[in-house]
Amino acid sequence: MKILQCVPNFSEGRDPNFLKELEAVLKRFPVKILDLSMDKDHNRADSTFLGPPEAVEAAALAVTSRAVELIDMRHHTGSHPRMGAVDVVPFIPIRGTTMAEAVEITRRFGQAFAEKHQVPVFFYEEACTSEARRNLADIRKGEYEGMVKKLQDPAWKVDAGPQVRNEKSGVTAVGARMPLIAFNVNLHTNDLEVAKRIANAVRHVGGGLRYVKAMGLSLEDKGIVQVSMNLVNYQKTPIHRAVELIRAEAARYGVLVKECELVGMVPIEALEEVVSHYLQIPGFNAKQIIEYHLLPD
Repeated sequence: MKILQCVPNFSEGRDPNFLKELEAVLKRFPVKILDLSMDKDHNRADSTFLGPPEAVEAAALAVTSRAVELIDMRHHTGSHPRMGAVDVVPFIPIRGTTMAEAVEITRRFGQAFAEKHQVPVFFYEEACTSEARRNLADIRKGEYEGMVKKLQDPAWKVDAGPQVRNEKSGVTAVGARMPLIAFNVNLHTNDLEVAKRIANAVRHVGGGLRYVKAMGLSLEDKGIVQVSMNLVNYQKTPIHRAVELIRAEAARYGVLVKECELVGMVPIEALEEVVSHYLQIPGFNAKQIIEYHLLPD
């Protein structure tokens, strides 16, 4: 059976009714909802669902369309970088689905979404139309406020939709990628500069770990700061390696790790390395977990 996953991110994290709206839409389709969550400080919501590729594609168009109706970027503020109401829509092949198939679905969805809502769309990661657009951070640079100027640059001709920012809904990135782990490390300090320095040391562009994207954020409600990460290839940069590097960098400033946060879902394989490292069980694998054998083939 072919299984495809979709993880749309939305620029709304403070209205509790928003998640109910998303859930109501997704329940109309034969997909399994794995996660619906939001972050007040980031002012951002995440949804994760999977199922047969045709159903996932249809559900994605429906749920993003509802979000476009509900979100007005002209009034949006938050600590997480963003450029649109529907900020990013990644499609992830899970089982029996190739990356090439995911790319085909990505581009078809992107065209349909752009035409329906008159929102500029860029394709990223495996669906990118040029290497300059593979990295989501490069596309999002400038955020919502900077997209008016960015779209005037010939180098940033959109992949679908109009060549002008949609004032209400912004700009959207649609991509195909392997499973990504959104993982945050909260620190026992309110010094944002410390978090930014640690994030720069950990992320690839700062000379850190190859498959880590990171930024320092302030969690004002909690009075602490956070190193917010996307682990884009957990097989080559496992979770524990990123956490331990942050712990070591934080120690340079006399700061301790307070706690970690997992945003959304995580592949069971990604936890193998965590268990193996921290419990010192060489060769541990998911097949040693009883529940693993309850999963359908």
